[in-house]
Amino acid sequence: MTEYHNPKHHTLQRWALIVSYDGSRFYGWQKQAGGVPTVQTALEHALSEMAGESVSVTVAGRTDTGVHATAQVLHFDTSAVRPEQAWIRGVNAKLPPGIAVLHAQKVAAHFHARFDAYGRRYRYLLQTAPVRSPLLIGKVGWTHLALNLENMQQAAALLEGIHDFSSFRASQCQAKSPVKTIYQAKISESEGLIKLDLHGNAFLHHMVRNIMGALVYVGCGKLSVADFSALMEEKSRLKAPPTFMPDGLYLTGVDYLEEFGIQKCPVPEWL
Repeated sequence: MTEYHNPKHHTLQRWALIVSYDGSRFYGWQKQAGGVPTVQTALEHALSEMAGESVSVTVAGRTDTGVHATAQVLHFDTSAVRPEQAWIRGVNAKLPPGIAVLHAQKVAAHFHARFDAYGRRYRYLLQTAPVRSPLLIGKVGWTHLALNLENMQQAAALLEGIHDFSSFRASQCQAKSPVKTIYQAKISESEGLIKLDLHGNAFLHHMVRNIMGALVYVGCGKLSVADFSALMEEKSRLKAPPTFMPDGLYLTGVDYLEEFGIQKCPVPEWL
């Protein structure tokens, strides 16, 4: 492997990375004590080795245990001078299975992966079958119940716009406000899998999984579309269905202004 010298500069360089990971292999994004494997820990370790100095990363949005990402965005500062491919191929060689850097680019010093993001995109994949496929465990959610897709689509449409999403907010959520904007909420079916696509300005802790749980209730008839609407108006988790499994949840993109030049990654065809 290529050896790099590490000349120091007074001015730090800021880099942005787009990374993909299999959330089933890690205990979430955020670094934890006790050597628990997390995505942040693995990336900071690999980047620090490549830079020859300690590197800390800032991510667009933290993901929970079991939640995947096809195009997560982060930034870091370093005084190490490295070519773009060092931050991709070189770092990938130091990462454990289940994480890969897809793209690296130098960005403006004021770019912030979290605060400059004006939109996030999530997709939830759901298998409906009497028996859960052992090949899809950890990659898609599952229910044995038959679901009415049309009713789920009508309920999902109610999510669009500016709403107080307290009914879909985890008790440990630290967001300052439960009011978020959903630009688009779409449910479709393809090759035996139901897909929920959500595009919003930001999301509360467990919000997508809680929405998925409620939509499954709508699909199987435990809730009507009107019940779903009333649940939103309740602004409380007390009457809401349980949080759905993380297996089928993917962060598929983060939106930034064009001025930052962050590369856009389309959703993979296999997803």
